[in-house]
Amino acid sequence: MSWDSYLDNMIAQSKDGSGGAHVDRACIIGLDGGSAWTTAGHGNALKLSPAEGASIAKCLKSKDFTAFQTSGIVIEGTKYQFLREEDGKLVLGKKKEKGAVTLQASKTAIVVGHCPEGGQQGNTNKAVGVIADYLDSLGM
Repeated sequence: MSWDSYLDNMIAQSKDGSGGAHVDRACIIGLDGGSAWTTAGHGNALKLSPAEGASIAKCLKSKDFTAFQTSGIVIEGTKYQFLREEDGKLVLGKKKEKGAVTLQASKTAIVVGHCPEGGQQGNTNKAVGVIADYLDSLGM
């Protein structure tokens, strides 16, 4: 099964009233180990290294965000400043001139969305949440 269509759905969910998307890149990884569910071949894929995926999965699975607080959230080699976590499953990060990231865990996956600089991270949060909540509803 290909999960890449979920990336298209996430981008569509992030659009504002004028049709502008606030997710430009995204991926879905497994909560257990951080392996990629979506392919790097998708035109809007975030391409996490295996170490980045594992680090993100470890923090979200354990609900211990100390590593993000001390070392930031590293995605595609860029270190985003950890802003906050909510309910042990939603993580927000920001990097000046690079944009923002939203990560949300479901039962078995982590949905990651990137908001370009100047975009509205709130729209990104909503879009990531829609996909994560849908996966939760499927028991995933």
